[in-house]
This record gives sequence, structure tokens and C-alpha cells, in this order.
Amino acid sequence: MKFGVFDQNDRCGLALAEQYENRLQLAELYDRLGFHCFHMSEHHGTPLSTTPSPSVWMAALSQRTERLRLCPLVYLLPTYNPARLYEEICMLDHLSGGRFEFGIGRGASPHELDAIGIDSAKAAKMYAEAFETIQRCFTQESVTTTGEFWSLNDYTVEMKPLQRPRPPMWYAVGSPDSVVWPARNGVNVVCGGQVSRVRAISDRYREEMATAGLQDSSPLIGVNRYIIVGETDREAHELGRKAWPTFYENFIKLWRKHGTQPVNAKLPPAFDQLVESGHAIAGSARTVTQILSDQVASGGLNYVIGSFMFGTMPHAEAAASIRRFAEHVMPAVESAEAVAA
Repeated sequence: MKFGVFDQNDRCGLALAEQYENRLQLAELYDRLGFHCFHMSEHHGTPLSTTPSPSVWMAALSQRTERLRLCPLVYLLPTYNPARLYEEICMLDHLSGGRFEFGIGRGASPHELDAIGIDSAKAAKMYAEAFETIQRCFTQESVTTTGEFWSLNDYTVEMKPLQRPRPPMWYAVGSPDSVVWPARNGVNVVCGGQVSRVRAISDRYREEMATAGLQDSSPLIGVNRYIIVGETDREAHELGRKAWPTFYENFIKLWRKHGTQPVNAKLPPAFDQLVESGHAIAGSARTVTQILSDQVASGGLNYVIGSFMFGTMPHAEAAASIRRFAEHVMPAVESAEAVAA
């Protein structure tokens, strides 16, 4: 059982330099407290993210942490020249001392891609082409390819990652059918949503992994949850109710601008609704432990990714919540899982 962190780093009203420094300090805290991995998203032209370049942010984190693994979740492959992204992955793996991991995807918002001149209708094809080229770079010394979107002409693969043959990979899944490829290739996955949906995904993942003869491997099957651990249940819920509206407005702004709704990642406008759906867990350490232990067991999970900082959550309160989670919730959930196993 492992625990990670996910941070959108959405707009909170602070000057960017101050916001960045606060987040870097939290990364140092995650590192000291024994979290497994730091995950972040990639978004463009939206207040949902103040860190639109995952590689730049990962490079900064690599110099402020020592043990915490670092993972963009995900790189939007249609926005990159595949050779250039491959080189960045190699650099980050060496800068971090072999702590780098990476997720791949095509993007959840067509509006973001269209705004920067990428035809969102072609995103799936671009994703597939870029991924194939990057995979070739990991295994070959020279790559020549003529694709629909990118071409490489005797590209010399000068760099290789520290972790061979490549750093661990991640894939975000939204349905049982979407786990077939990652499960058969030993790729870690993360999902969201209600526990019943999560269980269907984890069960299918293990079935596909066994079909591929990988039942002895141990990829992570994770879920993302917004988590607040307060001194009391009331304190935690009040913090969430205050912080969530800003995050929700950042999340929905671009969709609202275009008169559309999110297709997959749907979130409610009220924090209480988020808690009721199981997508957020708020309360005292005892309450959070009980709810999270139930979700882990019911969902068939071995990894929990907590979003502890969002919206206008004050830095000090977030840090206190993170400490309570690491000191009280993590060991209790691990013990419960050990007994269940």
C-alpha cells in the first residue's frame, strides 16, 4: 500500500512566485513524510493550472526533494515533438537521480488543444504517433520516421534515461475497457469516481494482467481523492467548503466559456456533494482512516493519491492536514490492508 500526491496547482489569488514557493515547500514536506510520488496535470490557457509545463515544474521539484518520486500525470502528447519530450524525460530522470516517472494522454479538454492551434479532432492520432516514436527512442540508437504529424530524419538517440529501459509509466483510466492496454503492458493506472466504478476497473486490470502472464508483477492501481484531515470532522468540512468554490470555478471556467460541460472528469460545485460522492474525504484522522480504509478494500486498490491543496486552502492548514494524514492515516490504512491481506 502506497500513498502519493496530486496537485493541479490552480489559481488561488496569490502572486505566482509566492504560490510556487508555497507548493515547493509542500513538496519538501511530502518528501520528509514518506509519500511515494508527486503527480501533476498539464493544462493550458486555464486557471486550473499555474504550471502548464510539467517538465519545468518537475525539474524544480527534483532539486528540492530527495526521495519523493516525480510524475507528470499526464504529459499531453499532442502538444510535444516526440523527440524533444523524450529528451526532457531523460534529463528529468537524471536530474532526479532516477526518481522520475511519466504519464501519457491526449488531453481531457478539446478547448485547450484548439486554443493553442492543435486540432482536437486529431488528438487521438497524434497521441498514438507520438507515443510510438517515444517508445522507439527508448530502445533504438537512431530513429527515422515519417509520420502524419512529426518526422525524424536519422535522429541520433544521444541520451538514455537513468532507469532502464525506461522510467515507470502511468495511464489515466475511466472505464474497465480502458485498462486493457496498460494492464497488458505493466503500466500503472489511476482512476477517479465512485467506489463501485473503481472496483470494476481494478478487477478488470488484474484479469488482463493475468491474461498477459504478468500476475507476478506489481503495478500500482490508484485512485485520486481530495483529502482534508482536521482536528475534528467539523473543522475539515469547513476548510473544504471555503476552499472548494475557487477550485471549482477554475475547473469549470473554460468549459463554461465555450458553453460545454466536461465529458469525463465531472465535479460538483459544492464540497458537500464531493464528499457525498466519495470523491472527497474530510474529517478527523479517525474518520478519514475509516472511510479511506473502506474505499481501498472495496476498490481493490494498492495506491491512494491525495489532493490536499486546492482552491483557496490556506498553506498552513494544508500542511497541518498533510502531517495528520502521514502520521495517523497512512500507517492505520496500511495496517488495515495488511490484516485484510
